[in-house]
Amino acid sequence: MPIHLETEGGVGVVTIDNPPANAYDVSVLRELQDVIGRIRDDGAIRSVVLRSASEKFFSAGADISTLQNSNAAQFGDLLTIAHETTLAMENTPKIFIAAIAGHAMGGGLELALACDFRFACVGGYKLGLVEINLGLNPAMGGTQRLPRLIGRSKALHMIVSGETLSPEAARDWGVVDRLIEADRFMDEVMDYAGRLARGPSRAQGLAKLSINKGMESGFAEAMSLERAHQMTLFHSDDAAEGVSAFLEKRAAAFKGL
Repeated sequence: MPIHLETEGGVGVVTIDNPPANAYDVSVLRELQDVIGRIRDDGAIRSVVLRSASEKFFSAGADISTLQNSNAAQFGDLLTIAHETTLAMENTPKIFIAAIAGHAMGGGLELALACDFRFACVGGYKLGLVEINLGLNPAMGGTQRLPRLIGRSKALHMIVSGETLSPEAARDWGVVDRLIEADRFMDEVMDYAGRLARGPSRAQGLAKLSINKGMESGFAEAMSLERAHQMTLFHSDDAAEGVSAFLEKRAAAFKGL
């Protein structure tokens, strides 16, 4: 199985292990979808890290060899499932962190763009949306997520030129959020994810949904969504604990409820 899920202290660690380049086809995407569904329904998982078992690749994207033999219907199925997979991550009310320590190309980078944060390891690898070199465009959300992240001009340049970025350039352009030295990379990723998992993870998840859905809505609709989420949190166990802990001048013990 190319997708593995383990839990460490409330952190769900999803590992892509599909040698040699962590490329995906329909079956791999379906397996990732299944894992995301399990994460959504598992209250013990309160934050998520998406990582690679490969030292060289985060993911090379779609398996090009399968595209060569696909008809239009099969290619359409791949695109639909790819969209469903990335939207499932965006719509799950838990924080997803992409831990990038190897080449993230095409759909591989698009998987990372669907996560809430991208932490990158210092190294000699590249990140890019390179579909243009096949006469294609990004179709796993890259044409929409990247310009929202780094702006229209930079995103258009990356897509139409196929230019790849070093981890340092990706940090400077805003493609990744943090750049971490190799000797402490996974420790820092897991430390951040662990702090989220120990916090009020239900509030974190609804904040994510308020932002994601609100940015695609009108202002008034987005404000209504924010209010609805806040009313939901007002009745939560974590909000009761947070208020009590504040008034009692002690550290809160959040449970994600």
